[in-house]
Order: sequence, then structure tokens, then C-alpha cells
Amino acid sequence: MLDYDADFLSDEHVMLRAQLRRYIDDKVRPNSPEWEQLGTLPQSVYEDLGQLGFLGIAIPEDRGGAGFDALGSVVFGEEIGRSGNGGFSAAISDHADITASIIGGLGSTEQCARFLPDILSGKRIAGLAVTEPRGGSDLTRMTTSARREADEWVLNGQKTYITNAVSGDVFVTVAKTDLDARGGRGFSLFVVEKGGKGFSNGENFRKTGWKTSDMSELFFDEFRVPAANMLGDEGAGFYLMMGGIENERLSIGAQCVGMAERALELTLAYLKERDAYRGTLWDLQSIRHDIAKLVAELAAAKLMLYHAARKKSGGHSVRMEATMIKATLPELLKRVVDICVQHHGAYGYMQGTEIERLWRDTRPHSLGGGASAVMLDELSKLL
Repeated sequence: MLDYDADFLSDEHVMLRAQLRRYIDDKVRPNSPEWEQLGTLPQSVYEDLGQLGFLGIAIPEDRGGAGFDALGSVVFGEEIGRSGNGGFSAAISDHADITASIIGGLGSTEQCARFLPDILSGKRIAGLAVTEPRGGSDLTRMTTSARREADEWVLNGQKTYITNAVSGDVFVTVAKTDLDARGGRGFSLFVVEKGGKGFSNGENFRKTGWKTSDMSELFFDEFRVPAANMLGDEGAGFYLMMGGIENERLSIGAQCVGMAERALELTLAYLKERDAYRGTLWDLQSIRHDIAKLVAELAAAKLMLYHAARKKSGGHSVRMEATMIKATLPELLKRVVDICVQHHGAYGYMQGTEIERLWRDTRPHSLGGGASAVMLDELSKLL
């Protein structure tokens, strides 16, 4: 709908978009109702995406990935968002664009060789375990701890609202290794492999949306992790996580753009076909103006997203731009989809329609990765 490809993207980016779109049109949309009933994304989907090379878009080629820049990640995010299935995009993004990228960016050569082949091929499903019951957007409130014993770390604590927790095999987990440290100090990152004494997870949460992705709690009770599974330096985990936050915010922004464009695409088609008042709904000026305003706002937001991705691809910090994107694009997405549902009438509120699923699946984007109010507060501190 809003084509900036010629202005920002290389031929490789455009080819990536075409391949992703073809897969989503052929495989994701037709199977989305079945996956929602299942309550999780089948592992065969990860394996298919791995075989096509889509699970390591931003990971360097010498570590088994595709080696794309931030613009490649934005294309990836847009297209999985455009699938119209927020659960699918959440599960795949958490696996590939977040967790695998953290391991690929922070892991040693040995760690990458040990973990990435199975993650990038889809043989093992990955997730990010950060959020805790008492610490949502405020990561400094995490209480999961890890103490060193010989060549192991012993984890105790609880994580909640973890995407891929039920189906996942490997989790990048944050734990406090220095209990006396204050603020963001004293946290460390670990690659935690499911299974073994002291590891358990709860039941799949019954969510209003994102039904295709499973989400649960993780519990650690004297759970032992090899010391060789620590990512980066001891005590630097919080700052290492913050170093990758720009990528996460751009990824969420890209998914929002893809979902908004899909909602508008569906709505335009419906309005131009739906008979009403001796014409179609599209003949009503107030409805046309509603859609026109949304398209204009989305165009501006998408331009900021692409500008930030190109700037980051050039090696520059985009902390302010990424924070702006995370603060505003999920809110715009909610407004776009809500108006689109309104103009579908009763049809838009019926389960089984794509626009109704989009409406359910848009809500979490303003919560995950930092709530909108938190983003605005962070942005105000950068001004």
C-alpha cells in the first residue's frame, strides 16, 4: 500500500520481501484458523522457515545467518505482521528476530556453534525469558537469582508471560548474579535449556489474542546451568539487553506497520464491494475520509521507521527514534484496526474473520517490549 522499497531497499531486501510474502500467502493465512485452535505454532512451521533461511535474518553469515542489516529486519517484521496473525508473528519474532539475534550477537564462537544451528534450522524453538510477576516494563525489579557453584550457576525464581514457553527448548534468561547490586547492575544473561531437575513451566495462558503463540510461566528451583552458558560478562546482562532494545523496538514497529497495512487492505476491499445507499460504502465521504486520514498517518510513521532502520544500518544509534516508534506505532495500529472493524459492521465482529483476529491481536503490541506510557516517559528523558 505504501511502497518505499525503491527509496530505501536493495534488490536483496526486495527479494526477501517477495519470498516472505509468498510463503505467508501460501502457508500462513490458510492455516491460521487451525493454528489458533491448536493454541501454538507447530514445529514444522519453524522447520519450514528455517529451511528457507528466514530464522536468522539479522545474524552474520559467518554464524549461520542471512547477514541482513536493520532494514532487512524491518522487511521481515512487516511481512510477518502482514500475515494477519499476531500469534504467528509473535512466536516467530521472539524465536528469530529477538532470541536468536541475542545469541548471535553476544554469544562466543563456541556458544553460537553449539546453539544456533538447531535454532536457525527450527529444530529447537527459542524464547526470551525476562518478564517477572513483580517486574513488567521495569526490568530492574527482576528477582530471579543465580549463584555460582563450581562450574555451574544455580537459578531460582519465576518468569511469566513468556512467549514460546510451552513449546520452547532454549531460553535466553536474565538472572541477578549480584544480590547486593542496585539499579541495572548485577544482572547476567544465560542460555537456559529446558528440562532437568528444577525446571518447570505452567499451563498455556488463555489469551484474548495471539492464540497461535503459546505463553506460560517458567519456574527455576535450584536449577543448574553450565557456566559455559553465560552470555557476555558477568553482571553486564541488563546493559547487554538494553543494547539490543533498539532492534526489538524497530521489529515491533515493523510488525505494527504490516498489521495496519493488512487491516486497511482488507477494509478497502470490503468497502468498495459492500452495497449501501444506492452505491457502496466507499461512496460515503465520511468513510473515505476516515480511511484517507489513517493511510496518511501510517505513511508518516512508516517513513520514520524506514529512516531509523537505514540510520541503524549505517552504524548509528537510533535510541530516540526507536523509542518514538515503540511509543506511537502500536497506538496508531490500535486506532487503525478499530476503525477498520467499525467499517466492517457486524461482519467485523464475527469470529473466524481475519479482521476480527487482527483486532484481537493488535492489543499486545502496546504492552510487550515496554508499555506505551513507559516509552513516553523514557522519550521525555531523552529530550
